[in-house]
Amino acid sequence: MGHRLGTFRAIYLVTICCMGSFLFAYDTGIVGGILTLKSFEKDFGYTAKQSTNVNANAVSVLQGGAFFGCFLVWPIASRLGRRWSLVVGAIIFIIGSIMQVVNSHSLSLFFVGRVISGLGVGACTVVVPIFSAEMAPKEIRGRLGSCFQLFFAGGVCVSYWVDYAVESRVPASTRQWQIPIGLQLVPGGILCLGMLLIPESCRWLAKRDRLDEALNSLIWIRGGDSVEVQGEFAEILEGVSEEVRAKDNVTWRECLLPANRYRLFLAITIQLNQQLTGNTSLAYYAPQIFKEVGAGTSSLLVTGFFGIIKVVSVGIFIVRSAAGQLSTYLCFYVWTFVVESVGRKGAFIGGSIGMGIQFLIIALIVKYNPPPANATAKISSPGAAAIAMVYLEAAMYNLSWGPVAWLYIGEIFPTRIREFGVATGAASQWLFNFVLSQITPHAIANIGWRTFLMFCIFNWAISVYSWVLLKETKGRSLEEMEFVFGSKETVFDAGATRRKAEEN
Repeated sequence: MGHRLGTFRAIYLVTICCMGSFLFAYDTGIVGGILTLKSFEKDFGYTAKQSTNVNANAVSVLQGGAFFGCFLVWPIASRLGRRWSLVVGAIIFIIGSIMQVVNSHSLSLFFVGRVISGLGVGACTVVVPIFSAEMAPKEIRGRLGSCFQLFFAGGVCVSYWVDYAVESRVPASTRQWQIPIGLQLVPGGILCLGMLLIPESCRWLAKRDRLDEALNSLIWIRGGDSVEVQGEFAEILEGVSEEVRAKDNVTWRECLLPANRYRLFLAITIQLNQQLTGNTSLAYYAPQIFKEVGAGTSSLLVTGFFGIIKVVSVGIFIVRSAAGQLSTYLCFYVWTFVVESVGRKGAFIGGSIGMGIQFLIIALIVKYNPPPANATAKISSPGAAAIAMVYLEAAMYNLSWGPVAWLYIGEIFPTRIREFGVATGAASQWLFNFVLSQITPHAIANIGWRTFLMFCIFNWAISVYSWVLLKETKGRSLEEMEFVFGSKETVFDAGATRRKAEEN
């Protein structure tokens, strides 16, 4: 009973946390469709010639706000804890959303609202993987940690279909674009209120020497007290103690120790590579990209199915054998097998190779079978083939670089610098997100099919990077990461610590 209750509570905690990912994805996903609506263009008074710049700015200012949000939340997460950091991030996001939904007839005010929302989602992207990694059992940490990407895919999917619904069912009026923007207040509210029902991170409490609260938090998330829980708690305390004994106070010099410097390098370059895979550009500008590959006036409908593919690619039935019996776990994920069997490194390499192949096929189709100048609702055979390749690329991304990048960054840092390490990675993601969101609409408009060839080359270069530089972390506890990355300052024998505690 305790194990089942603990699993349920871990899933519940990660679900609430990952609403931060959902609201981030929904907010970014709706913009691409809203910017194609004539009602939005009319209310904010810009011309079709200005649309490329408006598109780039509407997406990129959110990334700019998120970049600063990543660093601003770091002292909050360190001082107030993970839970209250997410509450603060949700409140800031809600304020920005309200500013966006008001029909001010001013693009400047709309952009300011998106910057403020960006501060909130940037804060959430830092804290969610930390909180999930610190509270989830290591046996299923890969599955639950990757929920960040599942909720991202879900948020994007919902936003696409909301855009399609208002375009096809709601008359062209102010209400047409206000509905999708206003709905983003729902996940923001769920995140804010849901955090009030969840205990603080046991590892953060242990680091703050609030040991009784830390033990109670661990007992709650594991579904009850047991010898194994006491052993895990002893391991956590030993890991925190060893890190504290290495140096009394965190300094910038500590971040530059060889093992930590390498981890910071990986956090930054992994986020750069995640953007260079091209999938984020597809998510932000899906309607425009589908027009480029031949979807015509059906681009929003095709985009809706693109969102479904992103979600479905994350889910599958998994059959496991335990104690001589088969147990069927419904609605677990393909990446459950990937990250816990193939491993993190294998997922990175295989995903980038596969996405490169698919982008090459798209580039060749669009080059030799360009879409007609006058868009129609009918999709040609080459256009359908290109759309299918985009769908397959999205599926490949959601089996590899989508979920595993966030999981990997959340688990490689020691407790002493985990907030800073994950904040650096998340800030890098937003910075590179900003750059790609500015480049993509101009690339589509100016170099056409070569945009897809560019992403093909990027992906194949990324596979080499993954093979040479990444270290496998599958099956390791957070405390054992010091050994994985060769840190001589805080290495300890986690297995011996757990066995000793269980014997006592």
